[in-house]
Amino acid sequence: MVSGTEEKTTGWWSVAAAGAGVIALCYGFARYAYGLFVPRFSETFGLTTTGVGVLGGLSTAGYGLGLLVSPATSRRSARRTVILAGASATLGLALMAAAAGVVVFGAGIVLAGTGAGLVSPGVAQLIGETVGPRARAGAQTWANTGTGLGLAASAFTPLLAFGWPAIWWTFAVLGVGVTLLAWRTLPRPPASAEVPAASGRGHTPVPLVVNSVLIGVTSAPYWTFSSSRLAEAGLGPVAATWCWATIGVAGLFGGLAGRAAGRAGLRTVNLATWTLAAAGIALLALPCPGVAGALLSSALFGSTYMALTGLCILWAARVFPDRPARGVTWSFAGLGAGQTVASPLAGAAAAGIGSAAVFGLAALVALTAWSQLHHRFGPPSE
Repeated sequence: MVSGTEEKTTGWWSVAAAGAGVIALCYGFARYAYGLFVPRFSETFGLTTTGVGVLGGLSTAGYGLGLLVSPATSRRSARRTVILAGASATLGLALMAAAAGVVVFGAGIVLAGTGAGLVSPGVAQLIGETVGPRARAGAQTWANTGTGLGLAASAFTPLLAFGWPAIWWTFAVLGVGVTLLAWRTLPRPPASAEVPAASGRGHTPVPLVVNSVLIGVTSAPYWTFSSSRLAEAGLGPVAATWCWATIGVAGLFGGLAGRAAGRAGLRTVNLATWTLAAAGIALLALPCPGVAGALLSSALFGSTYMALTGLCILWAARVFPDRPARGVTWSFAGLGAGQTVASPLAGAAAAGIGSAAVFGLAALVALTAWSQLHHRFGPPSE
């Protein structure tokens, strides 16, 4: 006789693929593509540097709102939460495309950011409810690589001859398709579906949050200043675009982290990934990394960032095995807090000591993850 757990393992890839598609929409298009088009937005709406920062803050506010409500919505229905995330991101993109003024544009940014906040906890909870234990780790990390897919898909859009509203309308149309596909394909968990809770009782979320904040702090300089650092090193905008695309494509390999963690252990794989992440960041601290060094740096950063965030989802599921969405919310809130604090600090530091030195310092900070060798600071073994 086939057990219910084994039955749930069947077809896990379809759940992961649909979840990855919505994550690609919410992060690659609705959240991160904003940074690629800042010069065009500034020209259209007459934005100052302060205005650009305020709009970026609205995206973060929407993201935080989505994270706050996602545990409650996921508890009621993880499937509906994922679909709501796609709908929110799509509506936000459409509002941005249609905006005649900055107020409507800002409202669209908030809605788009809310979708990003909703999606990861919802996908994590849904996988926990519908995928069996043997395939669950792989499903979680592969779904998480949707961010890389979205980054790769949006990387070259700034080079298109179309105006940005046409590109944003295209994003919105794709969003409609992705959301409808998720509605059609995502499974409905049985009424009795529960995520096993025995293995995670007694674990504290504090080390998970600290690890997530560290991801945010060390990744913020890369997300914010890598393009300007490459320009400073003599690389042109086309090379920078290829580097951004490389981040996205390499991020797809982050899905292998789940299988690796199952074989070598979550702590071992986490620390190995942190070491590679530090190496990738450090490459931009070189005086002249060149095109080869920049592409290698992008590949290391993309693959390790997606792997680390995927490993956070596995860690969160061990801390909150009965409610993975709650653990992912804690984790991604810490990541967002780290990025929010580190971005302006990195900017101020770059003005004083140079951006190359900032990347060097970020790489050194990343190596503090090795403190997780102590059991109090690392992920639980079970």
